[in-house]
Amino acid sequence: MKNIFLLCILLLLTSCFEVERNCADFKTGEFEFDYIIDGVKKTGRFIRTEDLSINYYDGKIDSSSVRWINDCEFILKTINPKTNAEKDDMHMKILSTDGTSSYTFEYKLAVKKRNKPLRAQRGVAYRIK
Repeated sequence: MKNIFLLCILLLLTSCFEVERNCADFKTGEFEFDYIIDGVKKTGRFIRTEDLSINYYDGKIDSSSVRWINDCEFILKTINPKTNAEKDDMHMKILSTDGTSSYTFEYKLAVKKRNKPLRAQRGVAYRIK
């Protein structure tokens, strides 16, 4: 009986937790994020407006159109793709926010490829302006 009571208290306390998601604060701005390629940690930067994202990474500049699904989700479509991989649209989702300084996001292909698993990756973007 004592164990059931403790379990109920634990469930009650953990069910009250709500993740902060002020996604509208991160629709536009300049951000940085870290990523790893071949075991090497690198930093990328992007500037996002309501309908455009300019990405700076690995000495390259890439532009994508932004189509917002709701305040927390959007689709990125590369404007001038150079490879078949760049033709694939990306689905971005803001999972949580930390005040106005950073947000945790998840990204994956917008359309699942046939006979391949749909992998979702996570990252953190930090506001720099």
